[in-house]
Amino acid sequence: MTLGLALAQSRRIAPALLAQLEQSAREKKSQLIDEIIGSGTMSAHDVAIFAADKYQLPLLDLAQYNLNRVPPALAGNREFHAHRLLPLGRRENRLIVALSDPTNQAGVDAIKQKFNLPVETVVVEHDKLMKHVRAAGEALGTMKNISPVTPTATKMIEYDPVAAAAGARKGTPGNEIDDAPVVRFLQKLLTEAFQRGASDLHFEPFEFFYRVRFRVDGVLQEVARPPLDIRDKIATRIKVLSRLDISEKRVPQDGRMKLLLSLPKDKDAKEVIEKAIDFRVSTLPTLFGEKIVMRILESSSDKLDIDQLGYEPAQKALLLEVIKRPYGMVLVTGPTGSGKTVSLYTFLNMLNQGDINISTAEDPAEIQLPGINQVNVNDKAGLTFAAALKSFLRQDPDIIMVGEIRDLETADISIKAAQTGHLVLSTLHTNDAPTTLTRLMNMGVAPFNIASSVLMITAQRLARRLCTCKRAGDIPKPALLDAGFTEADTDGSWQPYHPVGCERCNGSGYKGRCGIYQVMPITEAMQQIILSHGTALQIAEQARRDGVLSLRESGLLKVKQGVTSLEEVLATTNT
Repeated sequence: MTLGLALAQSRRIAPALLAQLEQSAREKKSQLIDEIIGSGTMSAHDVAIFAADKYQLPLLDLAQYNLNRVPPALAGNREFHAHRLLPLGRRENRLIVALSDPTNQAGVDAIKQKFNLPVETVVVEHDKLMKHVRAAGEALGTMKNISPVTPTATKMIEYDPVAAAAGARKGTPGNEIDDAPVVRFLQKLLTEAFQRGASDLHFEPFEFFYRVRFRVDGVLQEVARPPLDIRDKIATRIKVLSRLDISEKRVPQDGRMKLLLSLPKDKDAKEVIEKAIDFRVSTLPTLFGEKIVMRILESSSDKLDIDQLGYEPAQKALLLEVIKRPYGMVLVTGPTGSGKTVSLYTFLNMLNQGDINISTAEDPAEIQLPGINQVNVNDKAGLTFAAALKSFLRQDPDIIMVGEIRDLETADISIKAAQTGHLVLSTLHTNDAPTTLTRLMNMGVAPFNIASSVLMITAQRLARRLCTCKRAGDIPKPALLDAGFTEADTDGSWQPYHPVGCERCNGSGYKGRCGIYQVMPITEAMQQIILSHGTALQIAEQARRDGVLSLRESGLLKVKQGVTSLEEVLATTNT
């Protein structure tokens, strides 16, 4: 007896309605239970209660059950999902299986035959069951919200720039397993991450599951949950490509790889283009395996346009004036991933002329710019930032770029270079421009050296840019005032916008990012505060008197311009 017939006999569904639902299921090639619940004839909860009572089976609420404890060998078996069953575990020599239709005897028999074990069934609500069945199917390799990629578009070989210049390509270590599922899965991930504009890929092992996340526009998004038992294979493959020690799993490792991906030129993937992409790889031993983070390095210089960075006109004018000076120091500050390197290389791209000698020291060089002498720092080999700077000063430089000032020695050499006829560009990790000066003093740099060498400090953040699907809306006046707007700003002369979500932005309402900047030139009044060992608060007050916009104020301008939302500015800046 089918579930539908049982419902009709129990007078839960009228026979005529049952016939209509059965006809609809045949036309749609779906299951009868889908039609019963989808049409609103009965709720999933009512069907589950009826089925458990009718067939004398236990009733289980999946929302209260920890499916992460299901052994990977069961959770990753396609046989269950093909028959709309969900494995819950083993009890002695029996399999515990969840179903929503107890008359699904064909599926239960298939599982018995597959595992050669008796099966014990429990009833669950159909909507919850199907949610987990679909999620489990996606975890087996079909990534969520990811467009299918043809085999041609997932070609991935290691790219050797030296060999490429000679017209040769270099195969990756382990090419003999290029057809392995793990390799294809990794190829698909890397290709899709690049196509979606992700900045990082996170491979994270946990006790009962393994997940992959992309950071897109500054926000982490889970894209896949591959079977737990392939975590070591994925880690090994990445470490081989990055030339890391695959036998060492106890300490962190850092590496880099350059891959040549064959990417579809259009949606139909009829034409393919090849693009060399750099990845910076970091491994970290965790409780349940190695976590791996891959940073996609955009090595192209095509986007190095100061107009695209989002500086306000007055800020841009100040920057252009300062970076064209013959000597001094310009510092860019902000957290990791705030776009400091892109800003520095935009400045270098503007200064890169045939009569100027530019040298950079980075860890590692993320953007390749022809005409600039770029050095990768290697602490293990003794090539530190300080050692590279000392060597630069013997190489007749005009402009020096230091990837990051990490210690007193690097800061001291950089400042001396700025005082002896060189323009020095560098970065620090501080929250805003005023605290950068006190950070240098706390590192041990003498105040008179800071006052005589630092020309300008810019702090920056990246906020998500509203997609074209944005809609105009109102924000209560108290909320505007609390955010930092003035009374004059609430006169209704401008319109705030809110995120909506469409296919172009994957429903987030945001597409791309824009910069929010605090551009603070070091004035004579500020130099006096530095020389008197002034605090960051005193420097910030002087910056305000000099007309310097704070990060929050710069962000509020972007809100007035309709570039981003107020929620995004509040999330990325302090008052």
